[in-house]
Amino acid sequence: MEQVRIFHNPRCSKSREALALLEARGVAAEVIEYLSTPPSLGELQALLALLKRPARELLRSGEDEYTALNLADPGLSDVQLLSAITAHPRLLQRPIVVRGQRAVIARPPELLQSLFD
Repeated sequence: MEQVRIFHNPRCSKSREALALLEARGVAAEVIEYLSTPPSLGELQALLALLKRPARELLRSGEDEYTALNLADPGLSDVQLLSAITAHPRLLQRPIVVRGQRAVIARPPELLQSLFD
């Protein structure tokens, strides 16, 4: 069985739902509470490669830090965006579920099903 990891915020209902869906499948996922142990820039770059999505899609645009740091600026590079997440982990979209060499932003949580199809 491939290792499954979930970047989890226990205060987020979508994150809790995704974790519950994994548990219902009998999957013992490694739970990474990213607010207390933020991912490094390298970890975020690796995650981005697995997601095959633009760096901007990892950002939660509704957070105060998004506005304060002017992260809507289209001129910002991927490294600048990911560095902002490392410094301010609340900006990380959640939950993110990784299985082997595949990952998905499980919002809505049902999207994590694609990792098991």
